Amino acid sequence: MRPSLSAATRPAPPRLAWLAAAAVLLLGSGCIYRMPIQQGNFLDAEQVDQLETGMTRSQVMFLLGTPMVPTAFDNSRWDYYYYLKVQRPKYTETRRLIVFFENDKVSRIDRTEMPNTKVTNLPTG
Repeated sequence: MRPSLSAATRPAPPRLAWLAAAAVLLLGSGCIYRMPIQQGNFLDAEQVDQLETGMTRSQVMFLLGTPMVPTAFDNSRWDYYYYLKVQRPKYTETRRLIVFFENDKVSRIDRTEMPNTKVTNLPTG
């Protein structure tokens, strides 16, 4: 029969193992994945540049898609919104485009809240 070890004679776990376990717990607690939040219509600068006055509603819908905000009271304007939030690094992007219609044709385009993402100077070579 084997003698049992009492608490006084049992070997203590090494301190290095305890420190390693504590370090893994502390470092692992900050590694939480946070999904980017994306809502609305993604508005590409090239698509918005193709938008012109005089286009019909169906042409605008083909180019940009259906507007995000339904027009319950005023059918003479379509609002396109886009929102992107990324947690790490903290980054938020908001885009807004308003298309005004008269007689089912584009009369005016409000691009004041559209960032200028068009690249004009590309490096060569």
